[in-house]
Amino acid sequence: MSAPLYNRDILALAVATAEYLPNPDARHRVSRRAPLCGSAIILDLDTDENGLVTRVGLHVEACALGQASAALLARHARGRGLADLHRARDQIAGWFAGSREELPDWPGFDLLAPARAYPARHGAILLPFDAAIAALEARAAAA
Repeated sequence: MSAPLYNRDILALAVATAEYLPNPDARHRVSRRAPLCGSAIILDLDTDENGLVTRVGLHVEACALGQASAALLARHARGRGLADLHRARDQIAGWFAGSREELPDWPGFDLLAPARAYPARHGAILLPFDAAIAALEARAAAA
């Protein structure tokens, strides 16, 4: 029997987005929407002089899975740079597509394992990573 798609752990992570309030003064603000499901995120990001994340703020309009993914991104993004986020996003996408069996190298993604069987939810889960990558790419282009 498989785990339920929306379980207590996922719902707890979804609520945790409230810990990462939007920051209108952030250096980088990115808005993204997942075309398949319509999930949306506004991600505020601050970085240090080396381009490593120092702070994340979120406004997420997504299912509980998208919110849970955003909370995992925010919890573990500090100290990571563009290459780290690209690598994590590629691993997550591969894991969902079935081309990769080992868990992505991002803490907490084992909790999202039930979503692997629901491709329509994958865009919402990847959305926070896509937004963070866009913010860090914009930072790199401006540097």
